Amino acid sequence: MTIWQHAIEIAHQLADIADELEARKLFRYAEQLRGAALSVSNNIAEGSGSTSDKDFANFLNIARRSCFELANMTIFFAQRSYLPEEEADAVLEKVDHECRMLESFRKKLRVT
Repeated sequence: MTIWQHAIEIAHQLADIADELEARKLFRYAEQLRGAALSVSNNIAEGSGSTSDKDFANFLNIARRSCFELANMTIFFAQRSYLPEEEADAVLEKVDHECRMLESFRKKLRVT
């Protein structure tokens, strides 16, 4: 599975969580979650069209930073009981894996 495919899988899971947040009338949280979730795959896709490895690496770094944003929101939602702890743990595991894949791939581009 590619890093982009994995990011899309995470985005689908987080879109479902965003739907649940909207059902609770937490519209701003849902919007923020969707944006950050799509940012990961969007930046991977956009970066893949770069003409240089340095530019691509920058987009991968932005995608990685979005993973950190997703982790923060997931922890917050679990602490507020908007998300069951078990589901939060599963999301955090997937996001951590994505983050590691992004960093590994960025390092393979051999840019400074």
